[in-house]
Amino acid sequence: MTGYHLTATTFLPLVGAVLILLVGSERRARWIALAATVATLAVSVPLYRYFDKASSALQFVESRDWIPSWNIAYSMGVDGISLPFIFLSSVLSVLCVGASWSAIQSRAREFYAALLVAETAMIGLFAASNLFLFYIFWEVMIVPLFLLIGGWGGPGRVYAAVKFLLFTLAGSVLMLVGMVALYHTFGTLDFRALAQVGPSLQPGHQAWLFGAFLAAFAVKVPMFPVHTWLPDAHTEAPTAGSVILAGILLKMGAYGFLRVSLPILPEAVQLFVRPMLVISAIAIVYGAYVTLIQTDVKRLIAFSSVSHMGFVTLGIFTLDRSGVEGAVLQMVNHGVISAALFLCVGMIYERTHTREIKDYGGVAKSAPVYSTFLALFCLAAAGFPGLNSFVGEFLIVGGAFRTQAWLGAMAVWGVVLGTTYMVWLFYRMVMGEMNPGLEGLKLELNAREVATLAPLALLALCLGLYPELVLSYLHAPVAELLAGVTP
Repeated sequence: MTGYHLTATTFLPLVGAVLILLVGSERRARWIALAATVATLAVSVPLYRYFDKASSALQFVESRDWIPSWNIAYSMGVDGISLPFIFLSSVLSVLCVGASWSAIQSRAREFYAALLVAETAMIGLFAASNLFLFYIFWEVMIVPLFLLIGGWGGPGRVYAAVKFLLFTLAGSVLMLVGMVALYHTFGTLDFRALAQVGPSLQPGHQAWLFGAFLAAFAVKVPMFPVHTWLPDAHTEAPTAGSVILAGILLKMGAYGFLRVSLPILPEAVQLFVRPMLVISAIAIVYGAYVTLIQTDVKRLIAFSSVSHMGFVTLGIFTLDRSGVEGAVLQMVNHGVISAALFLCVGMIYERTHTREIKDYGGVAKSAPVYSTFLALFCLAAAGFPGLNSFVGEFLIVGGAFRTQAWLGAMAVWGVVLGTTYMVWLFYRMVMGEMNPGLEGLKLELNAREVATLAPLALLALCLGLYPELVLSYLHAPVAELLAGVTP
């Protein structure tokens, strides 16, 4: 491995984006995008092969002076918490290209270029080892997603894109203020250095810094009550945009808590832990109840994400080892499942041109392969034993019960409601008599679509049967993280 392996993994998609904009053929743009995403996935493989799971230190470290006068370096490195998300970003980017192959017919060059820029931002954020670089990738991520929603979305795409932009920028401004304050106080933005000196701040100073970063992270998760941009964005976004939003973007906020808030501001975390737990519990139950009344299948999955990400923040702020490990595992699980569900919706939408649940029914009769995939992903989302969400939710619920019994009870109720709305969705779309409006339509998946869904189905099964595929990377860094937070 070279000393610049993380840099190569991060910026290879950007090279692909530049090549796409230089070629005139839309057909070539598709193939370049596919080649760039597959190459990025291949280049990232050595990161997993040579990673030392027993160490909590950053690995594959790169550091070069960038702005010496400000003591800011170009520095990258990964630990067991960030590594799974680089893999997830690489996999989902390949599948986004596959899912968009026939769906995107206009301005394909610009679409795939935006998609590849988004991949660079995703991988770069998880690989960044200082707050300055983290913030740059955080902000860059906004641009391609704004373009994807606003340029290739549904009828309400302009409203959804602007709402997404305003919410995320509002949070980002406050994060910038917090970052400047940390730099002014300590003269460094390196994550490891800040974790050493940040706890020396007075509790009051930590509290307002926690609030500044909370504004950015809560919007990205999104936490209740700053979640309202998400259903609109998901509803109007193209399939690839929804996959990136649900699969990766929401994880950036939770990752921010783990990378910034907990290690750097531990006393503030202790001050805010109770309200964060309460808000998370509300999000779990509120998101589930609102999901039950949705008529648009994309809005249903979007609101289910509010509930599922509530489990993630609940697990993080239990400050319990199993709770935090379960939260990170569930972040990966939700990325797989939500991406799969949005891909399923996008594939059938290309054929029916409707997202209203009432317009479906009896799909199993004409599309058994599609129905099998949808059944698997609905069961996974419901936390069915043997599939990937079960272990993550189990660990989080256990951590919640050890923290306070009522939190565990709320989490259990959220699981029950989650099972209800996913089973209800599957029954209305797939079972029963076929809707007359679907007769004559070829609803079954083609080979490309099967190949797109198959990796996610395999991940759902593998992570369900052997969650150590992720958990084994988490033990050392989570133990170190909690040692600095818990009194």
